[in-house]
Amino acid sequence: MYSLVLTLHSLVRWAVVIIGVIAVVRAFIGWFGGRQWQQLDDRLGLGFTSVLDINLLLGLLLYFFLSPITTGAFKDFGAAMSNGSVRFFAVEHIFIMIVAVVLAHIGRSRSKKAADDRGKFKRAAIFFGLAMLAVLLAIPWPFLASGAGRGWL
Repeated sequence: MYSLVLTLHSLVRWAVVIIGVIAVVRAFIGWFGGRQWQQLDDRLGLGFTSVLDINLLLGLLLYFFLSPITTGAFKDFGAAMSNGSVRFFAVEHIFIMIVAVVLAHIGRSRSKKAADDRGKFKRAAIFFGLAMLAVLLAIPWPFLASGAGRGWL
């Protein structure tokens, strides 16, 4: 079960990155290009928050029940903090990703409530951009120096 959920979590990560980048790029283009807010812009915001939510649920399942890394860390949290790889998954990854989910939801909510198109794009660009930055910082890229890196898939 662990391998299946971990694989799904990794695959959904790419949906988060792809949809998030598209949403951010369109938001910045709309903000600085004076475009009209379209249904696609709204759908991208919905898609971005939805795939983030799905990945958060998969991640929480791993974090609390399935991952030998975090379940081991819970047994001796002090020792876990001295190991960079374990600390990454036990503290840093989950914290930053929850911040990313919150930022994306704030951006979606605020962009929907903005009075004009420029305001919608501005709020989406800022909050989706910050959420994407957090996501990109917290992904366990294969090249991470802490030893927490995972494969591309």
